[in-house]
Amino acid sequence: MTASYSTQMEAAKLGIITPQMERVAAKEGREPEFIRAGVAAGRIAIPANHNHAALDPWGVGEGLSTKINVNLGVSGDLHDYEVEMRKVDMALSFGVEGIMDLSNCGKTSKFRRDLIAKSNAMVGTVPMYDAIGYLEKPLASITWEDLFEVVEAHAKDGVDFVTIHAGINRRTVEAFMRSGRKMNIVSRGGSLLFAWMRITGNENPFYEHYDELMELLYKYDMTISLGDACRPGCIDDATDAAQIQELIELGELTRRAWDHNVQVMIEGPGHMALDEVAANMKLEKRLCHNAPFYVLGPLVTDVAAGYDHIACAIGGAVAAANGADFLCYVTPAEHLRLPDVHDVHEGIVAARIAAHAGDIAKGIPGARERDNKMADARHAFDWDEMFRLAIDGDTARAIYESAPKGEEGTCTMCGKMCAVKTVNDALADVPGNYI
Repeated sequence: MTASYSTQMEAAKLGIITPQMERVAAKEGREPEFIRAGVAAGRIAIPANHNHAALDPWGVGEGLSTKINVNLGVSGDLHDYEVEMRKVDMALSFGVEGIMDLSNCGKTSKFRRDLIAKSNAMVGTVPMYDAIGYLEKPLASITWEDLFEVVEAHAKDGVDFVTIHAGINRRTVEAFMRSGRKMNIVSRGGSLLFAWMRITGNENPFYEHYDELMELLYKYDMTISLGDACRPGCIDDATDAAQIQELIELGELTRRAWDHNVQVMIEGPGHMALDEVAANMKLEKRLCHNAPFYVLGPLVTDVAAGYDHIACAIGGAVAAANGADFLCYVTPAEHLRLPDVHDVHEGIVAARIAAHAGDIAKGIPGARERDNKMADARHAFDWDEMFRLAIDGDTARAIYESAPKGEEGTCTMCGKMCAVKTVNDALADVPGNYI
């Protein structure tokens, strides 16, 4: 008789290799047992809601390739669902592993359902963002039952992972109030919960009723992404008492989720000076029992407005090389406006570069192989193969073809003085081709 299970973690603990684990193993070039053992221990998560029929599952965690997430969704100032769906198309064309709908305006259920129906990538949300519009209530009058109603609505739709800021409890708030931060709380969901706690005088409902929340998530196998309400919003606030206190709380909440057979990811900083990134990755893994780490950034400088995708890629590469498992992209529009389709493109490419660089450093199986193939293609002047291997081959091809070549096979940077061609010809002893 086959044992029954509701979540990937429960199956893994029972020794069962699920179809999702088989698929992840095939994608990663790992043995299915490696994936099962990682899920059972909480080191790997496979966000896969029972109701997400279009999902092609991915694993996030130790020993696997670094995944990237794309944020999109409407705001009160810009709410064009057609444009948001074009962003979805852009993300899927690049094979991103995660898409988060962060819509925070009006009734967002139609867009969320359309996204889930279309997306083979895992889909995440922050139910707290949706609560105001969904419930049509002022913040102060929202109850914990109201919030759980919103979470379950997302679960029924097929959302694979939800960001829940359960770690900003009274102890974390006390640490925050003592911290004297420059930027206070920059997490949207965290700020709403902080305000709710201040107005009502009550404990964070997601913390106070955490066990009930776990029962809800277990039912749908919806992974909890424990949000970092006190992530630093500038490099001066990084690695302070509020951030670390919340991380300690998230470590305890991780164990409690695993006791309910609910999969966990941990969200992390934020803005952070380059020399602090590696230590923060190690600290998260230590305090949160090696749960998969999902980092927002880290942005390694605060003065890159218009180029924050580059600041993020620098920090993201260091983070991935030191254990981060999932990178949330940042676009050139970060801190400035809602990103457009071009911004999404730039953010995806920057995040993909960072993730791949991290995988090479971590020695992820197969990561370096693509680079070796690129070297072979460049050595052979096989331009079509170079464009196929490039992270953004269409852009690479457009740049190459934008200027006329005087020397067949080379580009306009070196022309006849191309070092690769010169050495190839010299080694082949081709007469008459030397400069």
